[in-house]
Amino acid sequence: MYRPNFIIKWLFPALYRVKGEQSLFFTFDDGPCPETTREILAILRQHNIKATFFVVGENILRYPDLMSEIINEGHQIGNHTMHHTDGFKVSTTEYIRDVEQCQRIIETFTTQQVKIMRPPHGHIRWSEMFRLRKIGYQIVQWDVIAHDWEADRSVESVVDIVHRYSRPGSIIVLHDSHKAAARSIPALRIICDTLSYTTEKSRTSM
Repeated sequence: MYRPNFIIKWLFPALYRVKGEQSLFFTFDDGPCPETTREILAILRQHNIKATFFVVGENILRYPDLMSEIINEGHQIGNHTMHHTDGFKVSTTEYIRDVEQCQRIIETFTTQQVKIMRPPHGHIRWSEMFRLRKIGYQIVQWDVIAHDWEADRSVESVVDIVHRYSRPGSIIVLHDSHKAAARSIPALRIICDTLSYTTEKSRTSM
C-alpha cells in the first residue's frame, strides 16, 4: 500500500497530507545514518529543498555530528522514538517514555518549538496517540510511502511510486537508513530532477 486508505485515516487520525498546499513535503525516517544522510543533504541542498527528518534517538547519540548537519542545513526535526519502537508491541507507558527520551535528546540540538513525531512503521495505539497529543505532540503520517527499504525493489519502482501517487500537499516518506541507501539516494536524485510540483520546507502547519 503506497497511500493509506480512508479507513486507516479514520481509525488513526493524524496529519497525512497538507491540504490547500501546492508543495510536496519530503520526509526522511530512521536516521541519522552515515551511509545516507550526508548524501541526501547534498541532494536537497543542490535543489534548494528543505525537508523534515524523523530521527531515532539512539542514532542521534551515535552520530551527533550528522544531527547537527541536518539542523545547520535548515531542515525540520521530527521524533521517531528512541529505539525505533513499534507502538503495537509495547505498553503505552513504555511507548511514551521512549518518545520523550528521544525528544529530550532532540532538544539538546535545536530550539525548534514544534513537537512532531511519526510512529515507526506507522504503528500507534489510540491510547498512545491520545497521550502524545495531550502533552503537545503533532502526529505526522504520510500520503505517499515509497517502500525504498525493500531490498528487492528497484530504484525505478521507488521513483514511479512517488511520481504516480504524489499530489499537491503530499507528505512523502523516504528513508536515510543503511537498509534503504541503495534505493533512496539514486531515487531522490531522479525525483528532484523531475518533480513538477514545487517543494519547500515542512512547516509547523504540516
